[in-house]
Order: sequence, then structure tokens, then C-alpha cells
Amino acid sequence: MSALVPLLVGIPLIGAAINLVFGRRKKTQIVVSVLSLATVLVLGAILLVAVDTNGPIAVAIAGWQIPLGIVLYVDVLAALLVVVTAIVLLAVLLFSIGQGAADNDEDTPVSIFYPAYLILGAGIFNAFIAGDLFNLYIGFEILLVASYVLITLGSTESRIRTGVVYIVVSLVSSILFLAAIAMVYGALGTVNMVQISERMAQLPQDVQTILHLMLLLAFAIKAAVFPLSFWLPDSYPTAPAPVTAVFAGLLTKVGVYAIIRTETQLFVDNDLNFLLMMVALATMIVGILGAVAQAELKRILSFTLVSHIGYMIFGLAINTPLAVGATIYYIVHHIIVQTTLFLAVGLIERRAGSTSILKVKGLMRAAPVLAVLYFIPAVNLGGLPPFSGFIGKYALFDAAAQVGTPVMMVLIVGGIATSILTLYALMRAWNLSFWREENDSTETLERIAYLGNAPAAAISTERRTIPRIMTAATAGMVAVTVALTVFAGPLLDVCLRAGERITDGITLVQLQDQEAEQ
Repeated sequence: MSALVPLLVGIPLIGAAINLVFGRRKKTQIVVSVLSLATVLVLGAILLVAVDTNGPIAVAIAGWQIPLGIVLYVDVLAALLVVVTAIVLLAVLLFSIGQGAADNDEDTPVSIFYPAYLILGAGIFNAFIAGDLFNLYIGFEILLVASYVLITLGSTESRIRTGVVYIVVSLVSSILFLAAIAMVYGALGTVNMVQISERMAQLPQDVQTILHLMLLLAFAIKAAVFPLSFWLPDSYPTAPAPVTAVFAGLLTKVGVYAIIRTETQLFVDNDLNFLLMMVALATMIVGILGAVAQAELKRILSFTLVSHIGYMIFGLAINTPLAVGATIYYIVHHIIVQTTLFLAVGLIERRAGSTSILKVKGLMRAAPVLAVLYFIPAVNLGGLPPFSGFIGKYALFDAAAQVGTPVMMVLIVGGIATSILTLYALMRAWNLSFWREENDSTETLERIAYLGNAPAAAISTERRTIPRIMTAATAGMVAVTVALTVFAGPLLDVCLRAGERITDGITLVQLQDQEAEQ
């Protein structure tokens, strides 16, 4: 099984190289891209079963041992996120193929998009299976370089402007991360996560706290944790629909994944949980209040993305096996559902010529299928039972209630309020865009006149046809969101096992044993 691990990163990179060679052959690039991601999906599923049954796998690349070598590490958490990422990348790729065919690749130029897309995937996969901090940094940089290209596709003024902001923020985060790695190496003489966890207790608590805060700051920017989330609502909505969908679903979760490793494995004896609780509460509340104040669908979803990062930080701050397992389940849920919603909004934009809820109306009669494709993930994200959003939130609240402190009760109330406001914001958008009749304008607009000054409230675009493959890709993702509910029991069990193993330190001990044997 260990031979499969490097292929998770190698196959997308090889696919990207082949796509560059065949830069003008669209069909060849499509086939290579689909096969590359499908292969990673199969390998990820095989590894998930293997590590869930037999424990984590560690691979020293080219036989070079630590501290000189690079160790790739796959446990249940890493394998699960690889599988979910591959599913999302495949679905969005199919969506982008349909968009490119319909628009003559205006927004997704074939010579650029497919290589950059596979490189983005390779960076994400590398980050998930990195066994040391520097390789994690390399994974971040690979995906960020690709994201710089993808976020500015089309070279419009708005995309270049927001792309510059995204690049500057990402570079600041990368500099902080690199500085933190240097500090960790200077203090401990290693960047390998196993060795860091073993040696961290030797440092004074104040030094541990400084290192801890440095890493958290770098990862919080990448995860869009409040107040470091200012860049996200303006950056994501301007990109092409496929790019926005994959960014919203995946990129912030790489930052959350890094925080999981930091909190559960590197700084076990250095507790910043209260700080994380306060940050989680602020992220949930401020993010969803921003969503309620928006009139443009992609901006509404961008702010809900920020607010729901707060649930994940909330789970990590509880720091019990149940809470970490529930957080992992919620990450899986959010990646799938958030991506699906952005794909649905991409279809709305093509059908209605706008994503402003002040302008879009009458879609229930004109596009009933689209109404369903938006409604199901919307109520799921809002946490309506019996969907996976409700299951994930209930598991988090249950973990907090078992701790039972007053702060936990406050966080539960904040989480419930955030869920209600999420449902309100998304259902208000659904009601205005789908249920409002074409001739219903004056009275309704007077009730929501306060949204007239919201950013992009008057946005309009060209109406375009919706290729069947775009609808099929979105419907497929909606089916996956439903599957998260139907198979919630087995999936939650896997996530809870991952949470128990991470918090108990089992994965680190097994990884150390494998390295010693090698």
C-alpha cells in the first residue's frame, strides 16, 4: 500500500505536464484531467479502507530518512479528505468542461485551465499527506501558485484587482508560515511532525505559546478565520464559476486541516482552547451577519463560508475525541455542500443573467430543476433535519454539552443562531429568485430596499444557455449531499474513529514505529 501514497501527488503533476505538452488539444487535455483525478479517487478510496483497518501509512520518499528525507503520511483523516477532494475536483471539472464548450473557453482557456487545475489538485493532496511542516508549506505553495492563475482567468479588471488582493494576503500568510517553520526548527532541530510532538514538551511554555500562535496565525489566514477573513468575500465571487466553486469548497479547508494537526498533534500540552472558542464564536456570528446584509448570491455564500469555518474551529476548541470526530464530519459535509451551492449559483447566473437577488425572479416556473438543485444544498447548509448539516451541528453541540461549561453553552447558542440566520439568508434568496413572479416587483423591493446599497446589488451579466453536462455535474453533487445524509451513520463512525486516533496520539506512535522499521 505504501507505493500508492506518492501517486496521490505524482499522478496530477504528470497529468498537468501532459496537458502542457498537448496545450492546443482540448479533448486530450479533458481525457487526461478526468483520468488523473479519477485515478486519485480510486487510490484514495483504497488507502482509506487500508488505513482505517490497519492503521496509518508512512512513506520516506526515495528512502531518505528524517531529518533529511520527506515523509508522506496517510491516516484516516488524510485519506478521507483526499477522497472528498477528488470527488469535488472531478465534479467541478465536468462543470467546467460544459462551460468551456458553451462559451468557447472564454472563461476557461484550455491551454491554461487544465494544467493549472491539476497542479491545484496536486498541491491540495500534498498538503493533506504531508508528514512534516516544510512539505506542508510546499503543498500550500503549489496550490497557491495554481490558484493565482485560476482566480485571474479572463483577465477582467475585477478579477485582476481581487486577484492582487488574494495574492498579497496569501504571500503574507506564506511568509508567516515559513517564519514559524524556521522558529520551530531553531527551537527543536526538526520540522517532522512526529519529532516535533515528542520534543515540544522540552520547551518552556512561553516558547511553546509563541510557536503555537505563529502557526495558528498563518493557518487562520488561509482558513479565513475572523478577523483574518476580510479578503475572502471580495476575492472568490469574481472568479469564473468553476474556480469559485472549487476554491470555496477546498482551499479554506486546507487551512482548517493544518489547524487540526497543530492543535491535536503538535501542541498537546500548550492549551489555547479558550482563544479558539472566542475566535470561533466571532467567526460564526460576524460571518453570517455579513451574509444577511448581502444582495448578491456569490457574496452571500462567501460570507456563509466564513461563518461555517467557525463551526470547525468550535469543534477543535472543545478538543475531545467526539468533538474532533464531529469536526471532521462537518468538514466533509461543508466541502461537498458549499461546492454544490456555488455550482448551482453558476447555473442561476447563466439562466437569469444575474446573481443579484434584487434582479433574479420567476425561476420556479422557468427552471424548476434549478430550483431543486439550489434548494436541497441550501437547507442542508442551514442545518435543517434530517440533512447532514443538522447531523454535523448536532454532533458538535453534543460534544460541547458533554463538557458543560458556561462558555460551551454560549457557543452552542451562537451556533444555533448562526444556523438559523444561515437558513434565513439562503431561503430569502431562494424565495426572491424562484418564488417571486416576474410582475412582482414594487412591494417586494420596498421590503428589501436596504439591500440596494449592498456590493454588486445591481450586477447583471449576459444570459447564456446551460449545457446538460453542467446541470448533470451539479445534480451529481446534489446527489452526493443527499448521500451524506443517507450514509451518515457509517461516515460519522469513520470520522469519530479518526478523531479518537488523532486525540489519543495513536497515529503518531504508529508513524514513529514505521519510520524506525524503515
